[in-house]
Amino acid sequence: MAGIMAPFDIAKIVTVLKKELKIPIHLHTHYTSGMASMIYLEAIKAGVDIIDTCLAPFALRTSQPAVEPIVATLYGTTRDPGFDLSLLLELGDYIETIAPKYRDYLAKHKMAVIDTGVLAHQVPGGMLSNLVNQLKEAKALDRLPEVYKEVAVTRKELGTPPLVTPTSQIVGVQAVLNVLFGRYKMVTNEVKDMVYGLYGKTPTPVDPEVQKKVLKGYKRGETPVTGRAADYLEPELDQARERLGDLPKDDYDLLIGAIYPSTGEQFLKWKYGLEEKPREVMGKTLEDIRKEDEAMAAAIEQVCSTIQ
Repeated sequence: MAGIMAPFDIAKIVTVLKKELKIPIHLHTHYTSGMASMIYLEAIKAGVDIIDTCLAPFALRTSQPAVEPIVATLYGTTRDPGFDLSLLLELGDYIETIAPKYRDYLAKHKMAVIDTGVLAHQVPGGMLSNLVNQLKEAKALDRLPEVYKEVAVTRKELGTPPLVTPTSQIVGVQAVLNVLFGRYKMVTNEVKDMVYGLYGKTPTPVDPEVQKKVLKGYKRGETPVTGRAADYLEPELDQARERLGDLPKDDYDLLIGAIYPSTGEQFLKWKYGLEEKPREVMGKTLEDIRKEDEAMAAAIEQVCSTIQ
């Protein structure tokens, strides 16, 4: 997910898998490190069956490689997917007309569209965007380099969980709290649950001192469980039904409210018009973007006229 597979390594892996397996090999990676296109090309040469890409306007950064250059690269070869490049270009042009609505979601804390630092800190894209947003809200984006270093330390102390959802977010949030407020001065409920064993056994042992600090006063006890995590969980669906009442209209709504007790319930109220959605959580429209651009152009023109 961080896009840090080595191209030549993936070629070896795909070659072995193709010899041993009779099912299609599907490869997914991200462009974060800048290596994704090389990863895909080596995997394609080795016989991979499926790769994930996207159209150019939404490509690169922490997304996938752009599909258009890959199609052009493979044209006329034995691995030519047969896509119509002109249609892909047309689709890209269309997306360019609507993409400005999402420009606020682009990372603006650095110039580069890749993050070569990921080769060291290994923070995947989805986790990175959350770290940036948390630090922005705390007006502490300048401390991102500290958080990168803290992620590695926190992850090791918490048992080296994989940096994929949900444990990537659990580690990331705790790392931010450690940097902003002091190490383990504030501990999330999810970290307590993970150290207790409710997310299963961690790949490496949790640091004993951290475990003691995290589980102090924990509602389930201060000694982690060692058995199957699900055996220690209480049924929650009936409680969710009672708590949510008539708000859920189907099983999907019920699951949203059960898994996300606070934000899920709020979302359902917005969904069914029981509460008005605040303007700050709504996406921008193209009209909003047009007004922003006009205001910026007017401001620049005024500054230029003042200088003259």
